[in-house]
Order: sequence, then C-alpha cells, then structure tokens
Amino acid sequence: MRIRRTLRTHYQRKRARYGVDYPDFYDRDLRRLFSDDPRHAGNLAAVAFLSRIRKEVRRRVARYTGEKQYTIDQVIEKILGRCQALGLRLSAPEEAALLDFTALLTAQTMNHLHSGRHRLAL
Repeated sequence: MRIRRTLRTHYQRKRARYGVDYPDFYDRDLRRLFSDDPRHAGNLAAVAFLSRIRKEVRRRVARYTGEKQYTIDQVIEKILGRCQALGLRLSAPEEAALLDFTALLTAQTMNHLHSGRHRLAL
C-alpha cells in the first residue's frame, strides 16, 4: 500500500514539474498564433475563428495523421478553452492563421500518436 502511495506521489511530482496536466500546456504556441494585445481588441476572437474552421481542420489533420477525429476534437476543445481563458484574438490574416493552426494541431496530434501522451520538448 505504501509503495503505491509513493509511486503516485512520484508521478504527481513529475507531472507538476513537466506541466503535462496544467491548463497552460498550449499557451506558448497559442500566443504565437494569436494575440491578447489591446491593439488587436477589434479583431475576431480566436475562439470564434477556431470554431468556424474546426470541422475542416479536424478532417485534414485526421486524414494526414491517421488519428481519429474524436481524439483531434478533444485537443481542439482544450485549445478553445485556453483561447477563451487568455482572451486571444486574431493578429494575422485568416488564411495565415488557418495554415498555422493546422500545423500546430498536426504537431500536437503527431506528438500524441508517437508518445501516447503529450510531452514537452525540454
């Protein structure tokens, strides 16, 4: 019993250290794509933009990665939550943001496929 508790505590410390379970996992990448700068306050909200392109991007990423759309949609859902919490808005033309977001989602999906979970590059 004590060994299980020790292992659980060990894994909790590792997760806390590497940030896997923290909500800010995507923040750095999302801030590269979108902005919370007051200069962009009049632009379309990232949540609205991503909600509009969600279906198309999900299908594309699923086709090229071989991952199920359901799994990809879960990643998108987490990203939408972070965009909402951070108050992010478009800071680039929609075509560029679409391409960049597709690349981000593909990278995150491949990360998940090859590792079985999200990992941080250290």
